[in-house]
Amino acid sequence: MAVRRISDEPAFVLHSYAWSESSLILEAFTRHHGRVALVAKGAKKPTSNFRPVLLPLQPLHLAYTVAATGAAEIHALKGAEWVGGHVMPTGDALLSGLYLNELLLRLLARDDPHAELFDIYAGVVRVLAGGPQGDAVGPVLRTFELLLLRAIGLLPALDAETATLAALDAQARYTLVPEGGLRAAAPADRAALTGAQWSALQQALEQDYPALLRACASVDAELKPQLRVLLQYHCGSPLLRTRQLMMDLQSL
Repeated sequence: MAVRRISDEPAFVLHSYAWSESSLILEAFTRHHGRVALVAKGAKKPTSNFRPVLLPLQPLHLAYTVAATGAAEIHALKGAEWVGGHVMPTGDALLSGLYLNELLLRLLARDDPHAELFDIYAGVVRVLAGGPQGDAVGPVLRTFELLLLRAIGLLPALDAETATLAALDAQARYTLVPEGGLRAAAPADRAALTGAQWSALQQALEQDYPALLRACASVDAELKPQLRVLLQYHCGSPLLRTRQLMMDLQSL
């Protein structure tokens, strides 16, 4: 069967699991081809060149082959090279990185390229690998969550009520809900933003990453629970494993 070879493809490993006694199946996020599944034959062997390279949150260049018919969902990995630039995140930063990986696994369709989202993800990973960030990590995660939802078409406009398309009242409070998008906040809604704050987020989305990061930093505490509920809704059951782990650690 004719095959085509993909070479020097920027990528990150999102997840891996055993395929046989000696091989692994990888879920990788590539810049030009989106999320792809790859079989790394012999990767579990102590002598394999793949063994020290195929780690999550590490920038790689991959080479793999794709069947010309496109019928095969799992492609054959032929080479992997660590690009360098940063080390593996640790502690809370590692958990945050694995959370982003799980979002990409659950929400991205295979073979659907998102080059801009890939570049943003790579930048976030560099931030996480840079050491303790304190309160700065939250806005970085909120920014990525918003950009991910927008990239896959699941983020409504943030400067109008979703059901009516009415412009937001700058002083009124609104909340983002999975079933109805952006709507007027009810008295029981603990997490909500003013119309002015939602509109500022929409304006920042239309600008660039630094503008959105600044906008998220000013509303991180209120935005976080709304985005987490929305993301979990679109991910479906079960609860995100990294989210459950975060909750378990907080309860200790």
